[in-house]
Amino acid sequence: MKFPVSVLAIFLAGNCAAADFETEILPFLEARCLKCHGGEKTRGEVDFSKINTLADAETHHELWETVADVIEFGEMPPDDEEALSEEERTLFPDWYHKHFLTEIEAKPAEFRPRRLSGPEYRNTLRTLFGFDLQVNIIEAEQTVTEKSLVLKLLPTDPPGASGYINDTRGARLSTAIWDQYAYLIDTALDQFLSSRENLTEAEAKSIAQDFLPRAWRRTVPDDQLKPVLNQIVDTPTLKNELKVVLMSPAFLYRGFMMPGEPGKLQQPVDQFELAERLAYFLWEDMPDSELMSLAEKGELNNPDIYRKQIDRMLVSPKSGSLAESFGKQWLLLDQIKDQRNDPANTSALKNQPLDFLNYIFTEDRPVMELIDSRTTFINNVTAVFYPGDRRQLKNVAKPRGIERMAVPNQRITLNQTTERGGILTMPGILSMNKGPILRGTWMLRQILGERLGEPPADVPAIQSAPKGQNLTFRERFEQHRANESCAICHDKMDPLGFALEAYDEKGHYHPQGKDTSGQLPGGKSFTDFAELKSLLLTTRREDITRNAVEQLLAYALCRKLERFDRPTVDALTKQIVETDGTWRDLIHGIANSLPFTETVISTTL
Repeated sequence: MKFPVSVLAIFLAGNCAAADFETEILPFLEARCLKCHGGEKTRGEVDFSKINTLADAETHHELWETVADVIEFGEMPPDDEEALSEEERTLFPDWYHKHFLTEIEAKPAEFRPRRLSGPEYRNTLRTLFGFDLQVNIIEAEQTVTEKSLVLKLLPTDPPGASGYINDTRGARLSTAIWDQYAYLIDTALDQFLSSRENLTEAEAKSIAQDFLPRAWRRTVPDDQLKPVLNQIVDTPTLKNELKVVLMSPAFLYRGFMMPGEPGKLQQPVDQFELAERLAYFLWEDMPDSELMSLAEKGELNNPDIYRKQIDRMLVSPKSGSLAESFGKQWLLLDQIKDQRNDPANTSALKNQPLDFLNYIFTEDRPVMELIDSRTTFINNVTAVFYPGDRRQLKNVAKPRGIERMAVPNQRITLNQTTERGGILTMPGILSMNKGPILRGTWMLRQILGERLGEPPADVPAIQSAPKGQNLTFRERFEQHRANESCAICHDKMDPLGFALEAYDEKGHYHPQGKDTSGQLPGGKSFTDFAELKSLLLTTRREDITRNAVEQLLAYALCRKLERFDRPTVDALTKQIVETDGTWRDLIHGIANSLPFTETVISTTL
């Protein structure tokens, strides 16, 4: 189907009201896209049949970015379908650019309380009580086991729409989780009150008066505090009232007690909510006494004080959660495993990227150092991958009788191991992604932020070379990807993956006889991974930076980014690219951004 020229002219004149989507864009999708994406079949998890209004369309801003890209680069429709006319090719990208890129007003999201994630709950209890609830287990030195009773008992939080487990808005509070909360609180209170069995009424009230503001992470008004204190006369009543506090929504949910003016379009969050947002962003934990004191005095509105607090928090050991939680989830580091299932080897392969991420996140390193760095972290296991620089390692004595154990990493400078540097060539990353397809896909999705559909279920296996032909894997794969619809994605990911062919499945470097050349979409060619890395640092610099901004912002906000977050992403990306900004610059930018510091209170809350 081709649209009448008159319709196209009206559209291209720039009138992009709701009716334009329903009268021009929707018929275009139905005529040219629905057959494969929501009609007879749904390819690549893209279903247009459920998008019928502009309001529906605005909730899928990431989808439209992809659609605009595939039309612009001629990737859709597939070759076996009628090609788009020139008028049709401009129809959708023009609508997308005007409606989603140039007519966006920055605003915060509507405020909704959300339940603490498992790690947040564990850390909050530990900070509140001053001790960790642990499982009593005996473990060998070479094993790594979960010791937290909280994380053992609570179900693992699924990633939310943002891709991160702290995005718990849609996570239901089941009766099973409620029972686990009750058990954990009873256990914690028994331990907390174990040395105060015969408290006087005054002592019990004093403990509660100190405990409540810390548990609810804000000053408690007298009309809420007095009813609790009135019930307390001894240790048993103190335990009962503290359990009520710790089972309340004000403890289990973030922001549940934040005051606000319902119906007001936009308003700053209060000081305690700001302190809470900052603490769970940087520490995955409740605010400490210093942050709470500043919030109580209203001093977090002072830009100098706020900046110093962020810097203070980044040098705290608690900021390791940025790597342990955000970095691990972003780069899928939980998938790293040693091929022999050796606990010490697996620990070494996982901890190397975590220590590196902690270094660049907290030591004011450039954002692009993620891709190329002369600093890395190794131990006795990973040293074999860095033969030219392994002599920098200091010996670590093993306890008598221990044959193998997990050894901490040491920081080294890459002087001679020029084939390494940055996250992409770490052995754990390479062994996690075996082969060029997985490596290229991981790089596209996690580093460049490109959205790829899932491969069709009927993709055949790569065939062996015909008898008498000595074909390389790459040559055999060229035959495999001959299908034009498959080549759409493979043209993007294959060059990235084959550039790493000099690294074997375990991550060892064997460059002899390997074809690592390629060409990126757009025409930029390279002969090996070093040249590809150079291209990533230059021509793809903005893409990598934008993805880092989007990922960290989504993690900090604990939600999927929306269309109205685009101005914030654009501004932060521009700042980092133009100034060769650091991760600390980005963290400060996010902590001061409109969606982080302001909110909209719904009239239905």
